[in-house]
Amino acid sequence: MADEAFDDPRIAALYDPLDPDRSDLDLYLRLAREFGAWRVLDIGCGTGVFALLLAARGVDVVGVDPSRASLDVARAKPGAGRVRWIHGDATALAPLRVDLATMTANVAQEISGPADWRGTLRGAREALRPGGRLVFETRVPARRAWEGWNRTDSYTVVDVPGTGPVESWHELLAVELPLVAFRSVRVLPDGEVLASESTLRFREREEVEADLVAHGFAVEEVRDAPDRPGREFVFVARRPGAAPGPGPSAGRH
Repeated sequence: MADEAFDDPRIAALYDPLDPDRSDLDLYLRLAREFGAWRVLDIGCGTGVFALLLAARGVDVVGVDPSRASLDVARAKPGAGRVRWIHGDATALAPLRVDLATMTANVAQEISGPADWRGTLRGAREALRPGGRLVFETRVPARRAWEGWNRTDSYTVVDVPGTGPVESWHELLAVELPLVAFRSVRVLPDGEVLASESTLRFREREEVEADLVAHGFAVEEVRDAPDRPGREFVFVARRPGAAPGPGPSAGRH
């Protein structure tokens, strides 16, 4: 299901302005180049930031997301015609044969239900060509990231073009590991409050590795996120089969 934060078009329109630093995507761009990925499936593509970065480099990209409002934002961006946008999730894709499937940012953790998670892993594997890879990140539970999800630590004010100054912060609602629920609050210049609630699943490394193996992946490695050292697991898993070879040059990543 789409996160509530993206079901409301007003909230979806604020996502990019309130989170302008996407340096977390540099790692995924480097991995796409490292793996010679010419065809990429971006699972949970949201407002299309990563998909459009890839497409600008000549990569053939399919972006899938359950939020129609987020896809509307993505489709309105320059270069959006280079990407195939799909409203839905990884459990019901048309046949694909991609070199790389990704789940950036919070996507893997937002898939909190066990059945949805299993379906996503199955869908990703089916979309990959033999030898293709799945890459995604999850927070390290021991680092207790949720302790910073409070107004004092997360409060910001951003001057959004066409809207004005927008206040935003997070409020922790419940910690019942492996699930953590929180509320995101946005206050518009006229005082209107746009709030949404989300739940993330904090999986231990061993759990994720076991899930990947159970769904037919070979876990190649678990990397660190260079922009958040010690705070994220970055999983690199391969669909067994022919060794991945370099694809046509996709330009500099």
